Amino acid sequence: MLTPRLAPLARRLPHRLRRPPGSVSGGGIGAAVGRALTVWRRSVSARVVVSTVLLSAVVVGAVSWLLVVQVRDGLLDDRVRSATAEAETETVQAVDRLVGGSDFDVASQLELVAAPLSQRGAVRGYEVLVARSDADPASDLTSSGSISSPGLDLTSVPRSLREHFTGSTQLAWAWTSLRTTDDDGTTSEVPGIVVGTQVQLPADGRPYTLYLLFPMEQEQETLALVTRSVLVADALLVVLIGGVTYLVARQVVTPIRLARKVAERLAAGRLQERLRVSGQDDLARLASSFNQMASNLQRQIQQLEELSRVQRRFVADVSHELRTPLTTVRMAGDMLHDARTDFDAPTARAAELLQVELDRFERLLGELLEISRYDAGAVALEVEDVDLRDVVERVVRQTATVAATSGVRVDVREPGRPCVCAADGRRIERIVRNLVTNAIDHAESRDVVLTVDADEHSAAIAVRDYGVGLAPGESAMVFNRFWRADPARARTSGGTGLGLSIALEDAHLHGGWLQAWGTPGGGAQFRLTLPRHAGDQLRHSPIPLLPADAEPVR
Repeated sequence: MLTPRLAPLARRLPHRLRRPPGSVSGGGIGAAVGRALTVWRRSVSARVVVSTVLLSAVVVGAVSWLLVVQVRDGLLDDRVRSATAEAETETVQAVDRLVGGSDFDVASQLELVAAPLSQRGAVRGYEVLVARSDADPASDLTSSGSISSPGLDLTSVPRSLREHFTGSTQLAWAWTSLRTTDDDGTTSEVPGIVVGTQVQLPADGRPYTLYLLFPMEQEQETLALVTRSVLVADALLVVLIGGVTYLVARQVVTPIRLARKVAERLAAGRLQERLRVSGQDDLARLASSFNQMASNLQRQIQQLEELSRVQRRFVADVSHELRTPLTTVRMAGDMLHDARTDFDAPTARAAELLQVELDRFERLLGELLEISRYDAGAVALEVEDVDLRDVVERVVRQTATVAATSGVRVDVREPGRPCVCAADGRRIERIVRNLVTNAIDHAESRDVVLTVDADEHSAAIAVRDYGVGLAPGESAMVFNRFWRADPARARTSGGTGLGLSIALEDAHLHGGWLQAWGTPGGGAQFRLTLPRHAGDQLRHSPIPLLPADAEPVR
């Protein structure tokens, strides 16, 4: 059978919209899309509702399409059955009339067949065409002595159906576009079905085909009505599903949002915040568990804070209490050190070692006191304009003896222009001295390079060595208190393990960065970055943390 050639069942809606004055431009559309994407990323309920609506639309659309297809096939099958049954009935009646009028000529017999059919067709709504079956299917039907209903376009009979009756007498049908012309000259074209049967005229013994053409306007209107009804029902159903999904998602997401807000307040330090528990469902049990967790965290944090306060107080008290005996021991040690030339060799050496260890012990006490001041929040900056080039020069002079003793050459690279920033000069100098001393201690008799640079917003100092370097993960641990990469390794500077921790606190106090990079055997680089103006926020550094001469990681 031929495929139905039905007219489009859905009418196109107007799609050209005029832009009113002051309407949204391309940038506004982009901003709206950005806001929609933000809502999509941040809102669980929006994702649930949109996903459910889209999936529901697909499912409802598929079901509706199947329903429309079933209705269409049912209408078409019913129309085919009624058309073929009517064609068979009319063929039998036509044969009976031909038998009764066997004495007529060919024209009279054709009229005897076509005239009653045309009259009944005008009443029942179908068209009639009687044509010779042995005529060339490619020829025009008007030239083969055919008779048809008034106004019927004979091309409405498909060529494939005419070819069928050149070698067969069986009833056949096909889909077609039925074209007719009214009395006022108006031409119309509707989908239809044409049924053909073959009869033989007694006058000349030739076979003739009786074509009955049935319009399908009623079926088309019925299918259009069903389609519109299904589309409206689909739209209402999808909207209803979206509303129900929104209500359900809101019931689930609202407690989660409340939990998020309470968690944010807990993270901000408001440890007394709790969720309200109502009911006995899963969300209520979740709220109870959350509150229990928050209570445990609050208790543990309070215990840790109390322990931290006790530890800080202990460190501060011990440091202060050790000051007095240290002063006494220092005086005695200085006297012994000054008189060491009068002692024998072992006693003189002991006096020198006592002086060295006293110096180290005094530095340790000073750093412990500095750490306790940071912990107590009792540190204040004395801000002034500081040229980092001058700071580097002073530090290089101060550490020249240690560098020479270790066989290390310190190289300074500066841009030849002022690198001024608002900072506490004493603390910045302490940071740089700590970094340079640490680099000398780990350089293994290789060079140490100090780089100074600045731009419009920030100034930086980088200290690069080519010694043992840092293992993966140690670039963050190196600033921990009392942490040492290799405790068994000999140190020439007599460090205490607090220098980098104090340096990091000093950098943070300025609103700056103190960062480390290193690879095993490839050396390390420490970078101090400071804002040019006090209170500014850093966004970048004029010196890259990864050195240009760093070997790629394999």
